[in-house]
Amino acid sequence: MSDRPPAAPGRLAWVDVAKGICIILVVMMHSTLGVGDAMGSEGFLHTVVAFAKPFRIPDFFLLSGLFVGRVLDRDWRLFADRRVVHFAYFYLLWTLIQSAVKYGPITDGAGPGAFALHLAHALVEPYSTLWFIYLLAVFSVATKLLRRVPWPLLLGAAALLEILPIETGSLLIDEFCERYVYFLGGALFADRIFALTDSARRHVAPALAALAAWAVMDGFLAFSPSGLDGHPTLASLPVVSLLLGAAGALAIVTGASLLVRAGGPVTAALRHCGERSIVIYLAFFLPMAATRLALLKTGAIPDVGLASLVVTAAAVAVPLVIEQLVRHTPARFLFMRPQAFHIVPGRTAPLGTLRSA
Repeated sequence: MSDRPPAAPGRLAWVDVAKGICIILVVMMHSTLGVGDAMGSEGFLHTVVAFAKPFRIPDFFLLSGLFVGRVLDRDWRLFADRRVVHFAYFYLLWTLIQSAVKYGPITDGAGPGAFALHLAHALVEPYSTLWFIYLLAVFSVATKLLRRVPWPLLLGAAALLEILPIETGSLLIDEFCERYVYFLGGALFADRIFALTDSARRHVAPALAALAAWAVMDGFLAFSPSGLDGHPTLASLPVVSLLLGAAGALAIVTGASLLVRAGGPVTAALRHCGERSIVIYLAFFLPMAATRLALLKTGAIPDVGLASLVVTAAAVAVPLVIEQLVRHTPARFLFMRPQAFHIVPGRTAPLGTLRSA
């Protein structure tokens, strides 16, 4: 596996821009579907959500796997501190916060015992939107344990897990099988992915042509019904979903590289979101729910698409504002792991700097 660090600042920039695109698409999906369900119809953002479905999560995991090769050969104590305890701290903290907010609906007033059982269950089954954080730790440990397995065999097995119709009812098992191949691909092919971004910046016209061809292909497959039970679109078919997920992840990587080359305020905003993508991921649910409820109660925005856009913007922006406000206060533990929760003493870094592992 690659242990090549991202030496050039431009590479870090495109990683952050790509993460920014992904986190906005993830928040948009939750916001748009929630608004659509509440208002009983669909808007223009539902089209964007459907277009992004094949690659939204695969790209996030591919980007997360890019840097794991740098730490695989570290001793288990240091590795666990950086890749397990780090994620576990924020997963457990925000599971408690989210559960406290949703406590009534979850337990139906059953009392503290039911709440405790809910928290215990969250230790073995990822909770709500936080499953991504949970899986990052699991993927990291799995990759370290399997690092001596020949990579073609390992990658082939991971691809087979994605292709097979595995539905155990366990979110942990099902998401592991469906997503691990992308995390592993990022770890195995980091050098080639970095080379792809270099090439895109040098050859802009061919890169743009390739992106246009991908967009047409993704759109066609994402919006074409398959006619098969359990597979609503052609993009969801076995093998097709794997190939389209990988192609989409590489397309976002390429597009992010071109955006960094072009620069501008949009790129800067995307990079800022990407640098704090996990901050947004942890905290977006509260402003999303609050904004959606306010819009529904007031009826201020009757258009589903526009309402979805406003909810998405609030769900992205508010966590960033909160993180800035608490950064130098005792409440910074919300987004910064305190030294007391380190196995190996080191610099206390904001959660958003996960890329450096």
